[in-house]
Amino acid sequence: MQFTNEKAIYLQIGEYAMDRILLEEWRSAEKIPSVRELAADLEVNPNTVMRAYDHLQQQEIIYNKRGIGFFASDKAKAHILKTRKHHFLNEELAIVFRTMDLLDISIDEVIDYYNHR
Repeated sequence: MQFTNEKAIYLQIGEYAMDRILLEEWRSAEKIPSVRELAADLEVNPNTVMRAYDHLQQQEIIYNKRGIGFFASDKAKAHILKTRKHHFLNEELAIVFRTMDLLDISIDEVIDYYNHR
């Protein structure tokens, strides 16, 4: 995984975990990689992964079964989709439309571009 300087590493790890849930690589009620396993895979400090997992627990995306490990919650996928859709529609899409307006690009041009690439 390539980390950027745009946001804290633990948040990027949290997004990575949410991507795994959306892609159904980590399914609800199934054990996800341990803190140490994920830290080794991503080549980061286990404390950073723990901070990401704490953040995801606060959002009820994952939960901890003491002595067993972490699991994706039953509502994780729905919660992630709702949150990400809201962010995309309210922040990212606004930037896209503003750029389209500045460059005088119509929706029809965008559709045509994607249909012919």
